[in-house]
Amino acid sequence: MPNPFAIQTALEDGLSIVTLEGFVDAHTAPEFENTIQSEIKAGRHRIIVDCAKLSYISSAGLGVFMSFVEEVREIGGDIKICGLVPKVKHTFDILGFQDIFEMLDDKQTAKQSFTAN
Repeated sequence: MPNPFAIQTALEDGLSIVTLEGFVDAHTAPEFENTIQSEIKAGRHRIIVDCAKLSYISSAGLGVFMSFVEEVREIGGDIKICGLVPKVKHTFDILGFQDIFEMLDDKQTAKQSFTAN
């Protein structure tokens, strides 16, 4: 049985909220990549990726974050990650993502971090 995956986007307070649910792996990472690409093309480069419902991420999914962060920052935006469950956060931590990305507890805190900057 395939692992469940869902992705949603919303605009809140001028920020693009991308919500991931389930498993981001080699099969679902391209959809995640297309979503981030679409947000950037639409001129939305202040992006929060809400991972509260994310239960697993593979290197393919992590690569999506890495492939866009420089591009977004060069045009004055950022990608912030929020809501990581401990098991998934551990994966991000092992790879040093906390040195590259702002990782926040929840979506509200992530939104506030954008308005504080």
